[in-house]
Amino acid sequence: MSDVRPRGIALHDWILLAITLALPIAAFAQGSVGLPENASAQRYGTGWVCNAGYRKEGSACTAIELPANAYFTDATFGQGWECGRGYRDVNKICVPIVVPTHAYLDATGDRWKCERGYLNRDESCVAVEMPAHAYLNAAGDAWECQRGYRETGESCVAIAAPLNGYLTNASYGIGWACERGYRTSGDACVAVVVPVNGHYLDEDYGSGWKCNRGYMAVATACVAVKLPQNAHLDYSGSSWDCDRPYRRELDRCTAAQ
Repeated sequence: MSDVRPRGIALHDWILLAITLALPIAAFAQGSVGLPENASAQRYGTGWVCNAGYRKEGSACTAIELPANAYFTDATFGQGWECGRGYRDVNKICVPIVVPTHAYLDATGDRWKCERGYLNRDESCVAVEMPAHAYLNAAGDAWECQRGYRETGESCVAIAAPLNGYLTNASYGIGWACERGYRTSGDACVAVVVPVNGHYLDEDYGSGWKCNRGYMAVATACVAVKLPQNAHLDYSGSSWDCDRPYRRELDRCTAAQ
């Protein structure tokens, strides 16, 4: 028998190479032996799987009965098929989905949705009835009142903003707010009276104003803070603290003992 190994390769190296190349072929041949009809060897490891359209039953692959308007799936579980778009599985039969007027098949293809401006009622799409001063919501199956109106029953009733007030976009609360410099008092907007040496606060609580730094609130006025000797205004600006190393005693600062 002639020596077919390439030049420069030792005999024992050539034998090892031939064995290595032959192993996958032998393994494939071994895995292919005993395959049932309509089956294929596993891509990885050992064993076999049934081809599409067949199901494993014992050691054989039996054909799956495919109903009309259906297609085979690759899933190893379930019935092995699914209905095509526009059909629904009813007792292993693919029946057409009846799409009512003003409806369309959704992205899944196995159910329908009403068009915008219509809502599902008793398996039909009926038009959304909107009162005056209303518009369709984001989903398109209901209505909301326009700005300046509020839902009352099946109607949109105008919101009356008081003098020095304005309408808001909030769907809750009274539906209006007071202009700057005014605050809510019942159904009216009353002016906030800011004393001398004070400034307006845009808040719905409290007096609506605050004294400037160096002044303190006394009733409805801002009175200058009187600093005793060795004292300074505190962080609030409306009272005082003693300089170090003095300490506060009543209304004066005394040296630490």
